[in-house]
Amino acid sequence: MFLRDEVEMLKRVPIFSTIEPAKLKLLAFASDRKHYRAGTALCHQGDHGDAAFVILTGTAEILVHSPNGDVKVAEVQPNSIVGEISILCDTLRTATVRASTDVEALRISKDHFLNLISDTPRIALSVMRVLADRLAKTTSELTETRARGGEYELQPDI
Repeated sequence: MFLRDEVEMLKRVPIFSTIEPAKLKLLAFASDRKHYRAGTALCHQGDHGDAAFVILTGTAEILVHSPNGDVKVAEVQPNSIVGEISILCDTLRTATVRASTDVEALRISKDHFLNLISDTPRIALSVMRVLADRLAKTTSELTETRARGGEYELQPDI
């Protein structure tokens, strides 16, 4: 795949959609394009967050360890970014991301991602919106579950 194709794919990711092509080209050039076979982990729960991943093709599942084994809490599709929370918060990964199908992804290093955010306030705003949306969804799910008298397991932000 050509660099211009990767730039076009990055434009489809909501947090990058308003970024000028020159910055996306630099991001695509600095990122590593990786292929993951179905069943292969992109990252593991408990690992240090050193990169974010943009899913270009295929699907991946988000898994969290539990006493009864791994629990699937979400599935990500193309044009999704995963792993950004652990590099933004400088925390260990709170979930494992495993390819459900063969996956092509751009691996964006922590340094490149943080530099892009500091150089481009619009990306920082987009990331804040994504985080706010996730928080609102989690809060809504928690409220609904508690209203039914059930227990709730927080879904991770990876």
